[in-house]
Amino acid sequence: MMDELTLVQRIVVWILPVIFAITGHEVAHGWVAKKLGDNTAADQGRLTLNPLKHIDILGTLIIPGLLLLTFTGFVFGWAKPVPVDPRAFKKPRQAMAIVALAGPVSNLLMAATWALLARIGVMLEIEYISFPLIYSGVAGISINLVLALINLLPIPPLDGSRILSGLLSDYWAWQYNRLERFGFIFLLILLATDVLQYILAYPMYYAQQWFFSLAGM
Repeated sequence: MMDELTLVQRIVVWILPVIFAITGHEVAHGWVAKKLGDNTAADQGRLTLNPLKHIDILGTLIIPGLLLLTFTGFVFGWAKPVPVDPRAFKKPRQAMAIVALAGPVSNLLMAATWALLARIGVMLEIEYISFPLIYSGVAGISINLVLALINLLPIPPLDGSRILSGLLSDYWAWQYNRLERFGFIFLLILLATDVLQYILAYPMYYAQQWFFSLAGM
């Protein structure tokens, strides 16, 4: 569907879904952390959807931009992580697992929101209103599902590793978290070798089908 668009149209369609998906993900972490007793993100003004507070030049602008320019059909990125202080929690590892889970859950909720906007476009059948809603809805569904699925991978420091760490014993959680310094390199290798796309292909396909059906497409 996106292949029908020019490069400029693709950028216009994707820019808001990408920014909201990435910043919303981080705000969700900070919001849940505050609910559990840590005010660090709130005190630093990070509980806002203002993208200027969250933009990471590489992860929010350069990487998504390059993926759009190269027509890979696979777009993702990241924002500056919101600060979370585990010492503020009564049960740090368990609380961190809940805070981590908030990110992917927020992306699924945002995917549902974009699906409903696309459904409005489908129902209206007014070209100059329907097309922007449908195309933006497809982009919003796709970027949010990619972010949710990638972050659920158990690769430190992704959210999936925090969730898994919360389920392990203290000793094994400590050993597991020591891998964090290699996590980003490992993730880049998976991306560069297309292994990441292979891992995500089936869950992404079935998740997209469900959300596209919600959108009436």
